[in-house]
Amino acid sequence: MRATADSTIVLGAGVTGLAAGIATGGTVLERASVPGGICSSYYLPPRSDAQGSYRFEYGGGHWVFGGEPATLDWMERRSPMRVYRRRSSVYFPDRDLYVPYPLQNHLAWLGARLAETVLDELRAPRGEEQPRTLADWLLRSFGPTLCGLFFDPFHEAYTAGLHTRIAPQDPYKSPVDMERVAEGARGDSRPVGYNVSFRYPAEGLDHLTGTMARGCDLRLGSEVVEIRTGERSVRLAGGAVIGYRRLISTLPLDRTLALAGTRLPSRADPCTAVLVLNIGAMAGPRCPQDHWLYVPRSRAGFHRVGFYSNVDPSFVPAPTRAGARASIYVEKAFLPEHRPAQAEIDRYAEAVVAELRDWGYIAEVEVLDPTWIDVAYTWAWPGSAWRPLAIAELQRMGIEPVGRYARWQFQGIAESIRDGLAVNG
Repeated sequence: MRATADSTIVLGAGVTGLAAGIATGGTVLERASVPGGICSSYYLPPRSDAQGSYRFEYGGGHWVFGGEPATLDWMERRSPMRVYRRRSSVYFPDRDLYVPYPLQNHLAWLGARLAETVLDELRAPRGEEQPRTLADWLLRSFGPTLCGLFFDPFHEAYTAGLHTRIAPQDPYKSPVDMERVAEGARGDSRPVGYNVSFRYPAEGLDHLTGTMARGCDLRLGSEVVEIRTGERSVRLAGGAVIGYRRLISTLPLDRTLALAGTRLPSRADPCTAVLVLNIGAMAGPRCPQDHWLYVPRSRAGFHRVGFYSNVDPSFVPAPTRAGARASIYVEKAFLPEHRPAQAEIDRYAEAVVAELRDWGYIAEVEVLDPTWIDVAYTWAWPGSAWRPLAIAELQRMGIEPVGRYARWQFQGIAESIRDGLAVNG
């Protein structure tokens, strides 16, 4: 099979690839059997006589943060959105203490003495030296007390042990405004951060991605195994070859380089994988009302627990009495090369269920389903030039890297769709 010489090929049918397919009219090639990439919903029925199913997502909760008005309007026309106000906390299991997020703006919850210690540390002179690693930046930003209490153990788990070796990244996620910090130490805090409010499609994320998929030429089950830039074609796993005039890749940057047979002299920047354990269960007596929790330490090793059903009740089987069931996701980070075997995943799942039961979050488990995301979060080594060099090399070869993973940067769903729509020129 060979496409016409003037065709556009888009690699990957995540939200960026679907948007790019719509914008260009090109053919979108996706190795999976469903569109959406990590932003895909799926449904599993409970092991009971309840009607309906639990709704989960492959990569955990994917909520729509931020976004330009034009992009949000474009999404709204395809899948109407609901707007939510963030409910999130840091949970300290050893103290059974919930502190509203962001931690640094709610110091009063930690007690007057600890709050005063943290304020003194944050007011201390910092010097001129710029932090080299994420751990250095955390210490400089939050001081030793908050780092020991939360930021260091959380980021150790969140980055799978990389936080002492990678460069600082995304400081807007944890803003430090001393006026707001001082207010919070007095017990007077206001919501801040990039995710104070967020959106989610009223009919589910799969409705949005499904609507987008119907608007483009999508070929599922089409795995690209080689990019032949010299002859301007891609080879599929089954042996078929498709020619192109224009090639847009939304695949992870390192994977696109490998498909093109390109090796750079500089060391590739790292990424972390995530094992997401999706759980459908009868709610326990102390199930929180938060949308998600940040956990600095847990026996099972997870760093975040999210509650799909606290965002929207459509995530649990209908009809279900309010609060009777919980749809939950639990995240644990790994280095991609350390993907656990099934036996290890089974043991981990048992440990997670036991811990959540001990916390009073869940009772009887009705559905338990692990999903693995190879490239969940991307990072950079301090002083690394790999990312711009890799992007420039692909562009030199006539490959356009577009979107979050193709450009190795953090951004949300709306920004990724915006990037895909922008390639129509």
